[in-house]
Amino acid sequence: MSLISPACRDALQHWLDSLGALAGRSENTQTAYRGDVTDFLSFMTLHYSERQGLAALARITVSDMRAWMADQRASGVGARSLARKLSAVKSFYRWLSEREGFEPTAVLSTRAPKFTKKLPRPLAEDAARAMIETVELQSTNDWVSARDVAVVTLLYGCGLRISEALSLTGADAPLPETLRIVGKGGKERIVPVLPAARAAVDHYLRLCPHPQARDKALFRGVRGGPLNPRAIQGVMAKARMQLGLPATATPHALRHSFATHLLSAGGDLRAIQELLGHASLSTTQAYTAVDTARLMEVYNRAHPKA
Repeated sequence: MSLISPACRDALQHWLDSLGALAGRSENTQTAYRGDVTDFLSFMTLHYSERQGLAALARITVSDMRAWMADQRASGVGARSLARKLSAVKSFYRWLSEREGFEPTAVLSTRAPKFTKKLPRPLAEDAARAMIETVELQSTNDWVSARDVAVVTLLYGCGLRISEALSLTGADAPLPETLRIVGKGGKERIVPVLPAARAAVDHYLRLCPHPQARDKALFRGVRGGPLNPRAIQGVMAKARMQLGLPATATPHALRHSFATHLLSAGGDLRAIQELLGHASLSTTQAYTAVDTARLMEVYNRAHPKA
């Protein structure tokens, strides 16, 4: 028997539907939120020894919230993951309280556990260049090598997420000087495309054996279907092992590298925010911490009085 009452299950689905339709949250985000809230509702069922209907959810107390958080930590859930779970629960309760007309203060006032935010881990400029060069050597098939180089060049040269690069279609080729990218939450941004990136994609298209179509994926797998992101993750894993780079040298690290290297060269933070498609400037400001940390490392290593 399900630990969640039919009324709660329906309310959860309606909330998720609203996230997709109104807030533009991705399917992956909705799936994560579903799991987080489902776990919370299941805990409350066990906590009270009965399934919780909507009326019972309105009576959840601060003590109940503390019991849930303590249970999560005892189960090995880290502070960062618990903060994410709490954020999902609060979002659901905020929506539910407006719909059902109850006071959600006990849930919304619950403080998230403190944790140290991880700084982005970019590659050094020479390591980023070496990564692109080494990726080209991972396949004996010329068109596959050209494809992989084109993808990683877009990640580093345009600051794209791997999902954004792989969502390009034949209609985007040949690449123009600027691309309209639809990122997280349906947020659109205009990204300049470097000549090197356009040249890499053009080279791939000349060698690709699969016919291009406007409504088909620009980057193809060996059998002609859309390229799976795991293929790029795998080829970068091989390249980083050959280069002696850490496990943090992933496709997403190239996006971090794009932002950090622009900032180091004097790029404007607001402009970088627009290029990355960050909804909040505070997200982009993490790169200033990276740059400051790098400068302090150089200072401590090189200054006579350090």
